[in-house]
Amino acid sequence: QMELEALRSIYEGDVCFRELSPVSFQYRIGESGDPKAFLIEVSWPETYPQTAPVISMDAFFNNTISSAIKQSILDKLMVEVEANLGTAMTYTLFEYAKDNKEVFMENQPVNTVTSVSNNISIGTPDVPPSKKKEKKEQLSKTQKRKLADKTDNKGELPRGWNWVDVIK
Repeated sequence: QMELEALRSIYEGDVCFRELSPVSFQYRIGESGDPKAFLIEVSWPETYPQTAPVISMDAFFNNTISSAIKQSILDKLMVEVEANLGTAMTYTLFEYAKDNKEVFMENQPVNTVTSVSNNISIGTPDVPPSKKKEKKEQLSKTQKRKLADKTDNKGELPRGWNWVDVIK
């Protein structure tokens, strides 16, 4: 496969490029710490490049990207595929994605540090630490477990759940 050789030489030493198999490749668009980085996977069916490559964004790396945005990126890449049918296009697709990264991701909300920012709230907690401590000693194990299991919808424990331990 001439295209395979070409890709290997073009992307040699490029940390963003990964050859999963001789017919399947991943490319990370954006730096690893970039909240708008995403990863595209291109696989070649036997009849490629006469037929379209399979482009996927199912990589775990993309799990923070909304499915609507993934779909719109795939749609845009497919337009590019149509325009290049019959030619070796994997490099073209990766470069196209790189060039259009900002456009692709313009609607992606950026949450860099979710866990930290969600927990900073102004005002007093529902239960002042001192009261909570007295109450805590009367709780049974089951109640304590229930307390520990009470997480908010983001899967994080409510603010102040571990303050008691800090005070001890």
